[in-house]
Amino acid sequence: MTQTPDPDSQPEFYTGVPTKRLFAWVVDALFTLIACLVILPFTAFTGIFFFPLMLLIIGFVYRVSTLTSGSATFGMRLVGMELRTAGDKRLDAGTAFAHTLGYTVSVAMAPLQLISIALMCTTPRGQGLSDMVLGTVALNRRTEI
Repeated sequence: MTQTPDPDSQPEFYTGVPTKRLFAWVVDALFTLIACLVILPFTAFTGIFFFPLMLLIIGFVYRVSTLTSGSATFGMRLVGMELRTAGDKRLDAGTAFAHTLGYTVSVAMAPLQLISIALMCTTPRGQGLSDMVLGTVALNRRTEI
């Protein structure tokens, strides 16, 4: 069975991943915010009353769709990284949904988010809480030849 690269023998796949994840998160958050602001007038501005819920839903759909289509959000693609399963495969729709659900739960509960951040910074593969549960890993994207 194929596995993701070993951080000891192939550290280049994990170099800078925690910092890249932070930058990708900022890009994705801005993308989601801008998408919600564009949608807002189409709700006759009633979306102001449920804007946090709109951010949650749009962000969820954005993450699941981009993770399913390319195993990376636009922010991750920008910084040259992707998510892979333990078997070194791209994320399918079910795994993308589960990863996004885990991310959403951890963002909603500060202690879980703090644990996830600490894990990303201290584990050899830079895995967050959702990654550890699902067996996924964020890697520097391979160069296609």
